[in-house]
Amino acid sequence: MSVDKTPSMPVSVIGAGCAGLSLAARAAELPNHSISLIAPHGETPADHIWGFWAMPWLHAATSAARTQWTQWRIISADHNILHQSDTHPYCAIHRHRWLQECEKKARANGVPFEPELVVQAPVQQILDSRPPPVPDGMMLQHFVGWEVTAPAGSFDPTTAILMDYRCDQSQGMHFIYCLPFSDCQALIESTLFSPELLPSGFYETAISDYVTMICKLPEYEVSRRESGVIPLGVLGRHDPGLAGIGANGGAIRPSSGYAFSFIQKQIAHAVTHAVAGKPLPVGVPHSAFELWMDRIFLAVLRRRPDLAPRIFTAMAAALTGDEFAIFLSGEAGAKIWLKVIMAMPKLPFLRGLFHPEPKALAS
Repeated sequence: MSVDKTPSMPVSVIGAGCAGLSLAARAAELPNHSISLIAPHGETPADHIWGFWAMPWLHAATSAARTQWTQWRIISADHNILHQSDTHPYCAIHRHRWLQECEKKARANGVPFEPELVVQAPVQQILDSRPPPVPDGMMLQHFVGWEVTAPAGSFDPTTAILMDYRCDQSQGMHFIYCLPFSDCQALIESTLFSPELLPSGFYETAISDYVTMICKLPEYEVSRRESGVIPLGVLGRHDPGLAGIGANGGAIRPSSGYAFSFIQKQIAHAVTHAVAGKPLPVGVPHSAFELWMDRIFLAVLRRRPDLAPRIFTAMAAALTGDEFAIFLSGEAGAKIWLKVIMAMPKLPFLRGLFHPEPKALAS
């Protein structure tokens, strides 16, 4: 019997956020690579919810999810599309819970947490998970959310509201995202896609109006608040001289801002395709075709944000629940893509084809 005497390759990950800890949690699956995290002590970011559809590379996250919904809606003033999928339910997980579970697994696997990077000769892979720079003028997804508690029977816990466009559309593509954790608890977010952030009062007014006018709740309490900004585009790396991972490695999907699922996909690919004696294959988890189509889509949203309700309800109406989940998880084949393309308003997307999101803003 031969024994593999290939020395373990050191892999140092700068940062102990979602990408770094998610990789470290799987260190036991990488016997030929020695993972370490460079994690200087700092302020712990606030908790918030990450949403995703259950997919094969997300078993651990699906098991740790706070809630799962087999039904979800996309709503505009004119349409109310209901999707259902038992195979790919929509899931919500707390950031803090996921990172705590990953850190626990990482430490159990013997992954060291170092305050600073130590260069190890002669061979070492360095993966940088620090946030990438965001160019001025880039399209952004920005949001404020309230977790509210209301009287029993206030919410339908069987159905997530992924997009409800019955809100102020004057400042860009704007929708309400409502995740009912029970019939008396829900996360309600005001989310915009635009290049400019708005005063906090805009988002808070939108949430308050939705709770009182759409949900028709005369009374409620806010138990938790969250907010965030996600760049929409193909970003350069934090340090061009270092390989990236996570958001810094191109994991954010430009057209949607979804990151958690794609970070896990990126890491799953690296773990599955790891080869002894070689760096982990950490690549962008989106195809060149998807990134090109996203540039066209973002150009349309920048020029015609008023079309967003029509675009998303038409796409939802053209797809089944399974297809919708697969599409937004980056797993769509030609058949699903054709359905999406045929559902889009043709003239704005033809203009976007010839004038996509500028490369100066997309890279």
